[in-house]
Amino acid sequence: MTGQGEGIGDEGTVVRNTKQRTAVSAALAEAEGFNSAQDLHAMLRNRGERVGLTTVYRTLQGLADAGEIDVMRPPGGEHLYRRCSQGHHHHLVCRSCGRAVEVEGPAVETWAEKVAGNHGFVDVSHTMEIFGTCPECADKRS
Repeated sequence: MTGQGEGIGDEGTVVRNTKQRTAVSAALAEAEGFNSAQDLHAMLRNRGERVGLTTVYRTLQGLADAGEIDVMRPPGGEHLYRRCSQGHHHHLVCRSCGRAVEVEGPAVETWAEKVAGNHGFVDVSHTMEIFGTCPECADKRS
């Protein structure tokens, strides 16, 4: 049973609604694209919020575990976070500017289920980010 100020996230995890969590959620809602925990922490500090970096990391992990935000793990980089639409989707991400576009991938879903089934796996999930160069950045290079 949850107490006041708590809710149930995906997979039955308890998510506490704290002042810090609310501040981090608000920063994510205002931020464009994906942002690192350090970026979000700096935004909060600039607004006068008294939230420690460890709290930002912990809050982001809780929001991710509850399925409220997307986490992108770029190669060689730190985790990046963004408030996204509901439902399963993938991201097409610009290597230059970081712009991200949500895309559906029915062929990917079919492939993942088939590969997992061929190996006897059930209850399969996955994440996928496709990296490239957006049209605006490609035009700047020309």
